[in-house]
Amino acid sequence: MIKLNGVEIKLDKYPDGTFLFKDIPPIGPKNLIEWFFESMEEMSAIIYLTQYCKDQGTKIYLDMPYIPDARMDRVKKRKEIFTLKYFAQIINLLNFEQVEVLDPHSDVSAALFNKVHVGTPNRMIETAVKKIASNNLMMFYPDAGSMKRYSSAVHLPYAFGIKNRDWETGEIKGLDLSGEIDQLPGKDILIVDDICSRGGTFYYSAKKLKEAGVGKIYLYITHCENTIYEGELLKNNGLIEKIYTTDTILTNLESPKIELVERFR
Repeated sequence: MIKLNGVEIKLDKYPDGTFLFKDIPPIGPKNLIEWFFESMEEMSAIIYLTQYCKDQGTKIYLDMPYIPDARMDRVKKRKEIFTLKYFAQIINLLNFEQVEVLDPHSDVSAALFNKVHVGTPNRMIETAVKKIASNNLMMFYPDAGSMKRYSSAVHLPYAFGIKNRDWETGEIKGLDLSGEIDQLPGKDILIVDDICSRGGTFYYSAKKLKEAGVGKIYLYITHCENTIYEGELLKNNGLIEKIYTTDTILTNLESPKIELVERFR
């Protein structure tokens, strides 16, 4: 979904599949494009809207909370394409006054964009903690990277995971626990991370935490893909109590276990 100055842009199409823009809202000297990513097809619409505004001598700001291609932030094999690098180059060519992103997947993501402002998820995590309202809460981070990013957001004891991954396929085979694991028995847990696809990482994390004797398990993820419904996380009713996330890319809210938290800039 794309918004211009708070108004959703309807991406109608001609019979040949090209975009037909109608009912574009009024523009002023400063304009904000918001891109809530659904598909890369929207990229051309972003380019058209930006150039339309610039042709009228106005300044354009981009709010892109989720960075497309964020997972492809490095090349491991010779024949792989560094798609994030090329995506960032296209955004940079549009010369926005500022590009706002939220909780990028890695430092590489933010570093590739010009005039970028990086928003942290700290206030959203704090909101999730308040909603859980447990006096017995402990944090869990699925890997060392998420531990480094988020452990300062909430001052609670924490443990973290060490993933056992098949590096050829990317599949998570299992997970070991580390950190303050002696405190886990009887604790309620909030798992925190940035992106969820099918939820395999969090499924294995929750199973391992249950084996360690924890109580209720909750999950906060900044960017939740609709593919979460295809994984095991929501199919196992007793594993996760509630999933807190933002509106950056999730459009399917069919599960009562998923609750949106306000996105703060």
